[in-house]
Amino acid sequence: MIATDAKEIAAVREFNRRYTRVIGVLRGGLLDTEYSLTEARIIFELATTGSTEVVRLRRDLDLDPGYLSRILARFKSRGLIETSRSSTDARRQEVRLTEHGRATFAVLNERAGQEVGDLLAAHPPTDRAQLVEAMRTIQHILDRPADTTAAPSVVIRAPRPGDYGWVIQRNAALYAAEYGWDASYETLVARIVADYLDNHDEQRERAWIAEHDGEPVGCVFCMTENETTARLRLLLVEPTTRGLGVGSALVDECLRFATAAGYREMVLWTNDVLTSARHIYQRAGFELVESNPHHSFGHDLVGQTWRRPLESDT
Repeated sequence: MIATDAKEIAAVREFNRRYTRVIGVLRGGLLDTEYSLTEARIIFELATTGSTEVVRLRRDLDLDPGYLSRILARFKSRGLIETSRSSTDARRQEVRLTEHGRATFAVLNERAGQEVGDLLAAHPPTDRAQLVEAMRTIQHILDRPADTTAAPSVVIRAPRPGDYGWVIQRNAALYAAEYGWDASYETLVARIVADYLDNHDEQRERAWIAEHDGEPVGCVFCMTENETTARLRLLLVEPTTRGLGVGSALVDECLRFATAAGYREMVLWTNDVLTSARHIYQRAGFELVESNPHHSFGHDLVGQTWRRPLESDT
């Protein structure tokens, strides 16, 4: 097991403390009701699954048997649930919400949606998109198997039907969420992809998709700048797979193809705010040769040109 840094532990604990205050978990009743967080979780679970065995409910929610039994007894005395013997195993008990229980769930569900809506409404759309994307990243990483010795199942492949649309959509969504770039960036990406599809030379230009667990998580394009120079374009890596070497694998594939195609140099243009991409380029041997301020995508940016010589296979 890889040792955990004390600063990482402190950062996660600080996030947990702040987040529980924001959503009100530490208040006496969740969503201004008489129900605790655990009780509300049980009601939500029963509303989602319908009739379920108590054993399965305990396992799915990871609850102590005695604690769950006491909560269910209180729910039954209040008319929230009803129980019966399992139809497949008489030794087991099934539990389901009553009509009163479903009405209680409806109140909890409405208040939960309202509270989250109020929480999000206080922030601009770009911040909300970034928040949602960050939550997806947290969920994906924590759901990932903890076996750090297993090699990630990243595959670099040619684009399939629909992948080019994915390239445009994910570029637009990610850069809006992470940097607040406006729709003019999506226009630029769409134009680059359309020009590639209309005019690319299969012997001299190529595109790749990175796939992880059967889903596209990255892309890159190699396009002709001139007879001796190739241009790397549209490198993208999904936040959920950053740190798995996806970006480096895409850039390496691009470099290998450009070298085999006979180019003597590769060039790319990026912006200084894209720090993760810059680190990938530096590790791949690119050098910064020019920087210029510009106003694009709704922001003042500093554009950068990076170059790298290619070694001939001959």
